[in-house]
Amino acid sequence: MSGIILLGIRILAALALYSFLVWALWLLWRGLQQHPEKIDTAMAILQIQIQIGEQEQRQQFHTSEITIGRAPTCECFINSKTVSTRHARLSFHHGQWWAEDLGSTNGTLLNQEKLLEPTVLMLGDILQCGEAIISIQTWNNRPEEESYA
Repeated sequence: MSGIILLGIRILAALALYSFLVWALWLLWRGLQQHPEKIDTAMAILQIQIQIGEQEQRQQFHTSEITIGRAPTCECFINSKTVSTRHARLSFHHGQWWAEDLGSTNGTLLNQEKLLEPTVLMLGDILQCGEAIISIQTWNNRPEEESYA
Protein backbone atom coordinates (compact mmCIF):
# COMPACT_ATOMS: atom_id res chain seq x y z
CA MET A 1 0.00 0.00 0.00
CA SER A 2 2.86 2.43 0.81
CA GLY A 3 4.29 1.85 -2.69
CA ILE A 4 1.06 3.14 -4.28
CA ILE A 5 1.04 6.20 -2.02
CA LEU A 6 4.69 6.93 -2.83
CA LEU A 7 3.97 6.57 -6.55
CA GLY A 8 1.00 8.99 -6.22
CA ILE A 9 3.18 11.55 -4.41
CA ARG A 10 5.85 11.28 -7.13
CA ILE A 11 3.26 11.79 -9.86
CA LEU A 12 1.81 14.84 -8.07
CA ALA A 13 5.30 16.29 -7.57
CA ALA A 14 6.13 15.78 -11.27
CA LEU A 15 2.84 17.42 -12.32
CA ALA A 16 3.50 20.37 -10.00
CA LEU A 17 7.03 20.78 -11.40
CA TYR A 18 5.88 20.65 -15.04
CA SER A 19 3.00 23.03 -14.30
CA PHE A 20 5.46 25.51 -12.77
CA LEU A 21 7.79 25.24 -15.78
CA VAL A 22 4.95 25.78 -18.26
CA TRP A 23 3.73 28.80 -16.27
CA ALA A 24 7.26 30.30 -16.08
CA LEU A 25 7.87 29.83 -19.82
CA TRP A 26 4.49 31.36 -20.63
CA LEU A 27 5.33 34.44 -18.51
CA LEU A 28 8.71 34.79 -20.24
CA TRP A 29 7.13 34.50 -23.69
CA ARG A 30 4.47 37.08 -22.82
CA GLY A 31 7.15 39.45 -21.49
CA LEU A 32 9.22 39.08 -24.66
CA GLN A 33 6.19 39.86 -26.80
CA GLN A 34 5.66 43.18 -24.97
CA HIS A 35 9.34 44.04 -24.46
CA PRO A 36 10.28 45.85 -27.73
CA GLU A 37 7.45 48.39 -27.57
CA LYS A 38 8.21 49.31 -23.98
CA ILE A 39 11.94 49.71 -24.59
CA ASP A 40 11.53 51.72 -27.81
CA THR A 41 9.05 54.10 -26.19
CA ALA A 42 11.10 54.49 -23.02
CA MET A 43 14.33 55.11 -24.91
CA ALA A 44 12.97 57.44 -27.55
CA ILE A 45 13.64 60.98 -26.37
CA LEU A 46 14.61 63.33 -29.17
CA GLN A 47 15.10 67.08 -29.23
CA ILE A 48 15.21 68.85 -32.57
CA GLN A 49 15.48 72.43 -33.75
CA ILE A 50 13.34 73.50 -36.70
CA GLN A 51 14.14 76.59 -38.74
CA ILE A 52 11.92 77.95 -41.50
CA GLY A 53 13.35 81.20 -42.82
CA GLU A 54 13.84 83.46 -39.79
CA GLN A 55 11.45 81.47 -37.58
CA GLU A 56 13.14 79.01 -35.23
CA GLN A 57 11.62 76.58 -32.74
CA ARG A 58 12.73 73.64 -30.61
CA GLN A 59 10.66 70.55 -30.00
CA GLN A 60 11.20 67.54 -27.79
CA PHE A 61 9.56 64.18 -28.45
CA HIS A 62 9.06 61.18 -26.16
CA THR A 63 7.94 58.64 -28.72
CA SER A 64 9.64 56.05 -30.89
CA GLU A 65 8.22 57.38 -34.17
CA ILE A 66 7.88 60.96 -35.38
CA THR A 67 6.18 61.84 -38.63
CA ILE A 68 7.22 65.17 -40.12
CA GLY A 69 4.80 66.95 -42.40
CA ARG A 70 2.09 69.48 -43.06
CA ALA A 71 -0.78 67.22 -41.97
CA PRO A 72 -2.23 68.15 -38.56
CA THR A 73 -1.89 64.49 -37.53
CA CYS A 74 1.91 64.60 -37.84
CA GLU A 75 3.82 64.62 -34.57
CA CYS A 76 6.14 67.28 -36.01
CA PHE A 77 3.77 69.66 -37.79
CA ILE A 78 5.49 72.10 -40.16
CA ASN A 79 3.24 74.70 -41.76
CA SER A 80 5.09 75.27 -45.02
CA LYS A 81 3.92 74.77 -48.60
CA THR A 82 7.28 73.21 -49.48
CA VAL A 83 6.69 70.38 -47.00
CA SER A 84 4.51 67.42 -48.05
CA THR A 85 1.55 66.33 -45.90
CA ARG A 86 3.58 63.30 -44.75
CA HIS A 87 7.11 64.26 -45.70
CA ALA A 88 9.53 62.18 -43.60
CA ARG A 89 9.68 59.84 -40.63
CA LEU A 90 12.13 59.62 -37.75
CA SER A 91 11.96 56.29 -35.95
CA PHE A 92 13.84 54.79 -33.04
CA HIS A 93 14.73 51.12 -33.25
CA HIS A 94 17.77 48.93 -32.62
CA GLY A 95 19.05 51.63 -30.24
CA GLN A 96 19.37 54.30 -32.96
CA TRP A 97 17.31 57.02 -34.61
CA TRP A 98 16.62 56.51 -38.31
CA ALA A 99 15.37 58.97 -40.94
CA GLU A 100 13.44 58.10 -44.07
CA ASP A 101 11.64 60.00 -46.79
CA LEU A 102 7.97 59.11 -47.21
CA GLY A 103 7.79 59.78 -50.94
CA SER A 104 7.66 63.56 -50.55
CA THR A 105 7.33 65.85 -53.55
CA ASN A 106 10.43 67.95 -52.82
CA GLY A 107 12.46 65.13 -51.31
CA THR A 108 14.37 65.02 -48.04
CA LEU A 109 18.02 65.93 -47.67
CA LEU A 110 20.28 64.63 -44.93
CA ASN A 111 23.41 66.77 -44.56
CA GLN A 112 22.73 68.16 -48.07
CA GLU A 113 22.50 64.71 -49.68
CA LYS A 114 19.26 63.22 -50.96
CA LEU A 115 17.81 60.68 -48.54
CA LEU A 116 17.08 57.61 -50.67
CA GLU A 117 16.73 54.90 -47.99
CA PRO A 118 16.31 54.75 -44.21
CA THR A 119 19.52 56.10 -42.70
CA VAL A 120 20.90 56.24 -39.16
CA LEU A 121 20.95 59.74 -37.66
CA MET A 122 23.87 61.20 -35.74
CA LEU A 123 23.87 64.13 -33.33
CA GLY A 124 24.24 67.38 -35.25
CA ASP A 125 22.79 66.00 -38.50
CA ILE A 126 20.78 68.44 -40.60
CA LEU A 127 17.57 67.18 -42.17
CA GLN A 128 15.94 69.38 -44.81
CA CYS A 129 12.28 68.95 -45.71
CA GLY A 130 11.41 71.52 -48.35
CA GLU A 131 12.52 74.86 -46.92
CA ALA A 132 12.36 73.57 -43.33
CA ILE A 133 15.77 72.84 -41.82
CA ILE A 134 15.70 70.38 -38.94
CA SER A 135 18.75 70.04 -36.73
CA ILE A 136 19.11 66.94 -34.55
CA GLN A 137 20.06 68.49 -31.19
CA THR A 138 20.08 65.74 -28.58
CA TRP A 139 18.64 62.40 -27.79
CA ASN A 140 18.76 60.40 -24.66
CA ASN A 141 18.44 56.68 -24.06
CA ARG A 142 17.40 57.05 -20.43
CA PRO A 143 14.37 59.19 -19.54
CA GLU A 144 15.73 60.01 -16.06
CA GLU A 145 18.80 61.68 -17.59
CA GLU A 146 17.21 64.11 -20.03
CA SER A 147 19.59 66.61 -21.57
CA TYR A 148 18.83 69.83 -23.33
CA ALA A 149 21.04 71.55 -25.88
